[in-house]
Amino acid sequence: MPNYLQFLIVFLGGGLGSCSRYVVSKVISSQLESIFPWGTFTVNIIGCFLIGIFIGMIQRFQFHPNLTVLLVTGFCGGFTTFSSFSYENYLLLKNSEYLLGLLYTFMSLCWGFAATFLAIFLIRRF
Repeated sequence: MPNYLQFLIVFLGGGLGSCSRYVVSKVISSQLESIFPWGTFTVNIIGCFLIGIFIGMIQRFQFHPNLTVLLVTGFCGGFTTFSSFSYENYLLLKNSEYLLGLLYTFMSLCWGFAATFLAIFLIRRF
């Protein structure tokens, strides 16, 4: 049986995350005109850092489980953009931008992992 309160919490967090993604992506894309998808890249790295902060804080301070549902599942799930990342890679490859597609994938993975691990480390350290 689903927990309806948690469903609503995910709904709220996801909506806030999606709206935040839209704003951040639009601002970045308007400032950096390029074939490289800077908006999505930036959102994904910020999202990786945020999920690290949220998980680190939740583990360290043992917050209520609903906060995990709100921040990690809801907000970060709505904020990060793996489907956009996938589609933008498709477009780069379709346009024969092979090196840029490889660079985008590599940078997203490396910086994403680094941001998550850095955030968890910082929360645990301080």
